[in-house]
Amino acid sequence: MGKNIKEIIASYNDELVAIRRKLHKEPELSWQEFKTTQFVCDYLEQLNIPYRKTEPTGVIADITGGKQGKTVALRADMDALSVYELNRELEYHSQEDGKMHACGHDAHTAMLLIAAKALNEIKDELEGEVRLIFQPAEEVATGAKEMVRQGAVESVDNVFGIHIWSQIPSHKIQCAPGPSFASADLFKVIFKGRGGHAAMPHDTVDAVMIASSFALNVQTVVSRTVNPLRPAVLTIGKMEVGTRFNVIAENAVLEGTVRCFDVETRQHIEAQIHQYAEQIAAIYGGTAEVEYNYGTQAVINDKDSAELARQVIEQSFGEESYYLDDPTMGGEDFSFYLDKVPGCFALVGCGNAEKDSQWAHHHGRFNVDEDTLKVGSELYVQYAVNFLKRNN
Repeated sequence: MGKNIKEIIASYNDELVAIRRKLHKEPELSWQEFKTTQFVCDYLEQLNIPYRKTEPTGVIADITGGKQGKTVALRADMDALSVYELNRELEYHSQEDGKMHACGHDAHTAMLLIAAKALNEIKDELEGEVRLIFQPAEEVATGAKEMVRQGAVESVDNVFGIHIWSQIPSHKIQCAPGPSFASADLFKVIFKGRGGHAAMPHDTVDAVMIASSFALNVQTVVSRTVNPLRPAVLTIGKMEVGTRFNVIAENAVLEGTVRCFDVETRQHIEAQIHQYAEQIAAIYGGTAEVEYNYGTQAVINDKDSAELARQVIEQSFGEESYYLDDPTMGGEDFSFYLDKVPGCFALVGCGNAEKDSQWAHHHGRFNVDEDTLKVGSELYVQYAVNFLKRNN
């Protein structure tokens, strides 16, 4: 069957590229993927694959094999980002100014649709069932949790996901056991001082000074209070303070993110942010309010699932295709599926400087080496087929 799958995917390559380009031209933001959802539904309907829409967007479908067995789920996300595309020379560049598939979710959806077509073609040989999850709102870290709530992994025995990855060379695939993506939390700190005239600082509590001191000192939470053997990142990405050059600011708002791989470190950093904010504000005579929101959890690949993925990668694409690298501090809400069932998450390399596809994710120049799309589609299929075969 392995050779058959490769040939089937290769025969659909032109269609695969065309689907990806269509989706790329028509990006939709998180929880607004209505046209994309309908496109997926129409495509599945043509294949006579039963599906149901989730609310407000998203699709869950099932392909039932010719033999009874377990169920494996395959997931692709669908949402775009609020990024202006700089690749204006591309015929298929975004037609929605300020919106762009700058993270490859268009590729993921296209790859899973073609994988669905291939799996449907060989369904009589499947030893179980394949669940297809077309997920909205990954970029705001709420889509997977909602899909789980609406039954995406009910009766599922294993789950597998793919992310196109421009920081890995094209045709290389990473899927190691253990940590893959970090948890990704969001925080906001609101400082309140007492505003006044810039010429009379002694009558004020300057929110600029409070916010600046916090921004500098809070970095020592990681450098001086976290075990250096436990990776962690604390970044302040946004600061709003002041209204005019000669007015001492009364309020300041800072927003940032925390990334790490274990719950203990996560909780420690949250507590330290509260402590630093409150005590630094008090030093200057102001007050602090902290809002800390848990986002995605760390993606920890199940050992057995990752080992199966490694074997599939080496057998299907050659031993040289299996790629090992450090985990990323990026976040991925695939973690919410892994809370419910074992599984793993693979990174399919699409970085190729000759094709200008080496740009970082979320950049306006981000693009995909389209020769790697068929790798992702085949990997979806091969993982599903091999999981069902080995677990029945």
